[in-house]
Amino acid sequence: MVRDRDAILTQLKSIFAEMFEADPNAVVLDANLYEDLDIDSIDAVDLVARLRTLSGKKIEPERFKSVRTVGDVVESVYALVNGE
Repeated sequence: MVRDRDAILTQLKSIFAEMFEADPNAVVLDANLYEDLDIDSIDAVDLVARLRTLSGKKIEPERFKSVRTVGDVVESVYALVNGE
């Protein structure tokens, strides 16, 4: 997994396109996961599992409870891979 925010966003665009058939152009920092990208709770669990595989780190569910936007995901992944 990459360590800077822009690279994480680029990776997320690919993940959303592959896993959820989302338009990569719609995967922007202020996009709401549930309203703009039609991600449901099952999709969110799948996303966390995918991020765990990519990062090689265990992701605590509490870390993602407040995640609502793509930007929130970027920040959470950034903190995770950079040990914050």
